[in-house]
Amino acid sequence: MHELKRKINFFDCDPAGIIFYSRIFEFCHSAYEEMISSFNLKENYWMNEKYVVPIIHSESEYVKPIKYGDEITIVVQVSQLRDSSFELTYTIKRDKTLCSHVKTVHVFVDKKSWKKKEMCNDLKEGLKRHII
Repeated sequence: MHELKRKINFFDCDPAGIIFYSRIFEFCHSAYEEMISSFNLKENYWMNEKYVVPIIHSESEYVKPIKYGDEITIVVQVSQLRDSSFELTYTIKRDKTLCSHVKTVHVFVDKKSWKKKEMCNDLKEGLKRHII
């Protein structure tokens, strides 16, 4: 489990005063980036010459509104881990109130052929530490 705390800025919100729906994915991606950085990988995960790790599926459920000034906690966990892909589950809360659930599926692919490939061992080991 990896946690990220964030305060909601005015620019995160739509005219109704709640976060613009797509911002939740940005918040989750920030938590994902922090989690990956905590692995201290040997290779540069984000700017690698051999592979890329695109998101092939994403979904979000909005349970309670998140508003300007709210302080939220984003918890990211690994819900599935395969040889060449993984699924992340995010729980977004304000205090102890559930506000949103998000899921993303990431696949490891060869940068030149764009075919699935097995992920590197140090990444897989890092992800294993965050399995639900």
